Amino acid sequence: MSPAVLFSDLTFAWPDGEPVFNGLDLVVGPGRTALVGANGSGKSTLLRLVTGALTPTRGTVRVEGVLGYLPQDLTLDAERTVDDVLGIAHTRRAVAAIERGGTDPELYSTVGDDWDVDDRTHETLDRLGLGHVGLDRPVGTLSGGEAVLLGLAGQLLRRPGVLLLDEPTNNLDRAARDRLYETVAAWSGVLLAISHDRELLELVDQVADLRDGAVRLFGGTFSEYESVLAVEQEAAQRAVRVAESDVRRQKRELVDAHVKLARRVRYGQKMWDNKREPKAVMAERKRQAQVSAGKHRGLHEDRLAGARERLTSAEEAVRDDATIRVDLPATAVPAARRVLSVREVALRGGARLSLDVYGPERIALVGANGAGKTTLLSAIAGRVPEFAGTIDVPVPVRLLPQRLDVLDDELSIVANVRRLAPAAGDNAIRARLARFLFRGARAEQEVGTLSGGERFRATLAALLLAEPAPQLLLLDEPTNNLDLASARQLSEALAAYQGALVVASHDLPFLRTLGITRWLRLDGVLRDGSP
Repeated sequence: MSPAVLFSDLTFAWPDGEPVFNGLDLVVGPGRTALVGANGSGKSTLLRLVTGALTPTRGTVRVEGVLGYLPQDLTLDAERTVDDVLGIAHTRRAVAAIERGGTDPELYSTVGDDWDVDDRTHETLDRLGLGHVGLDRPVGTLSGGEAVLLGLAGQLLRRPGVLLLDEPTNNLDRAARDRLYETVAAWSGVLLAISHDRELLELVDQVADLRDGAVRLFGGTFSEYESVLAVEQEAAQRAVRVAESDVRRQKRELVDAHVKLARRVRYGQKMWDNKREPKAVMAERKRQAQVSAGKHRGLHEDRLAGARERLTSAEEAVRDDATIRVDLPATAVPAARRVLSVREVALRGGARLSLDVYGPERIALVGANGAGKTTLLSAIAGRVPEFAGTIDVPVPVRLLPQRLDVLDDELSIVANVRRLAPAAGDNAIRARLARFLFRGARAEQEVGTLSGGERFRATLAALLLAEPAPQLLLLDEPTNNLDLASARQLSEALAAYQGALVVASHDLPFLRTLGITRWLRLDGVLRDGSP
């Protein structure tokens, strides 16, 4: 059979009974498929069901072909060698033993037909920009981006027919991303990728939209998917407006019916009081009027109920991608005010960096992995001491780090914000958190139980609501692990932020949404650079 992933009546629920999928039927065949959906919708869970890391509650998942999987959080033992991570260490040792004269049949069994293992491995590493990495080198000496590409190389060497990628561009610099894009574009088997990276999403053949435990397939790239979805949502919004109008009309007609019936009752009572007709005739007319009134009232009530059902159905077709609202006038900075001064700071590699930031500048900090972007931001925020030089930050500053380790997992969202804004009242904190989509009981949720996107949103809320309000905000790879809706919410929130912004990111489409005023490239020295 051709390589494929087949889901049949797939049902899965967490141990606490929370359902994720219920009777999912889906076939993913050859081609490049993007799996999209909100954080917490079950994308990574679906991949883990494919790999067998999770077991379905009911139904089956079947993989036709060799399976390769690059997880979102790739953890490698720093002491392992490169060839061990690639899964070729035993084969290489067996080839070397045979070349030294070894005749043990087990050596030949280990090698099989893979006599060119070294050549094939070097060819794969070269294609991914890792040609400089020796096979005997410890993994701990590699950068985070190199480790991700090494993990991908290990999967490619297995010659999989089905390849699963979970946020593969996280931690990759520009050059590494380009190599990954080339690999995806050339893929001929089944590829199922979870990603927020729009450039990668433009390389796919179809989009699988995961929503409310169901998957809907759209042919084409992500832009084509968005176009189709936009047309559908416009039609859904029109349907809601028509249904709302119908509900209002049915309410008016029901009121009019009640008024007419009340008039009939008053007229009948008047006739009864005046005794103008025989008592039996009037009693029969009264009975018939009551029956007619009941039917008339029931007809209009049924029509109103039907209109409300149509409105509910129309509303369900409209996606509720809520928007973060930020209104923080205290973060505003005058154009001439200096908010940051860096003088001859020596960071990783011995480079000496100088930088001045004035007013509400929006600076993109770009450069290869290992160039020192994270170190520079941490030094500005006072998290790590610089090796030499001076850093002066005359305004309140906050850092949103990659690891999102700002909050206490055992405290609620409200309690975490209260730690950073002790003078703010509980009602004020809750009102502000509502603008970040944490309303009512959701604001009491412990941070340790939040999904990745929720944790990011809570961390951003805590930093922006801190007292004093930050007039310089530092963001380190903020879109890592964010779904596309969350990334859009972040860019909308930052659009309303009135302070200075320094963002380190490899996500160029996201950076272009922020209204960047200066692009700075960190390549051993800090200099003006283009994306």
